[in-house]
Amino acid sequence: MKGITKILLELKSVDLDTVEGFLYTSGRKGPIYCDNRLLLSHPEERNGIVEAFLGLIREKELEFDVVAGVATGAIAWGAIIADRLKKPFVYVRASAKEHGKQNQIEGELEEGKKVLVIEDLINTGGSSVSACQAVQSAGCKVTACLAIFSYGFKDAEKKFSDAKVPLFCLSDFDELLATASSEGAITEEEKKELLRWHGHPEGWEPRQ
Repeated sequence: MKGITKILLELKSVDLDTVEGFLYTSGRKGPIYCDNRLLLSHPEERNGIVEAFLGLIREKELEFDVVAGVATGAIAWGAIIADRLKKPFVYVRASAKEHGKQNQIEGELEEGKKVLVIEDLINTGGSSVSACQAVQSAGCKVTACLAIFSYGFKDAEKKFSDAKVPLFCLSDFDELLATASSEGAITEEEKKELLRWHGHPEGWEPRQ
């Protein structure tokens, strides 16, 4: 099976464009765009991602009772992992519903359980940490948060540290850069531009 980062690049689950860039939901622009939902459409690669998650769980010797996927991108990943491990599954919304039982956590989650949180992408870390805190507020312990890819921003790492939630990722920005360079997917100039963005993502604009 190919390396995880190579899969992300080949399927354009992680796409790079240092010329035009991509417009993010926040209104900012950046030269990298991640859509890990594309992986779900490719059975072999999808299985590779799941196996990598399972390997990481074994490597870190993580103990948990329940798997929680963060809505919406990680619901499928969390459900598949829970099925493989024969564990209960829940998913966590960005916020509580405004109707019905006003749940933020969907599924049955008993107080006192140890929960493994699954994410597809760690960007600023805000929504991921909020999901972990929702689990903690339900009276449960978050064993760890696992993600497919992380942009590797220091502020995201600090948010997880402050929330006392260990974070482990299958791939990150540094590995992406190394793989893209070695595979000839980016030029040296594009590599420099990606590093320029990564150092100051807030005000990045493509060079004219």
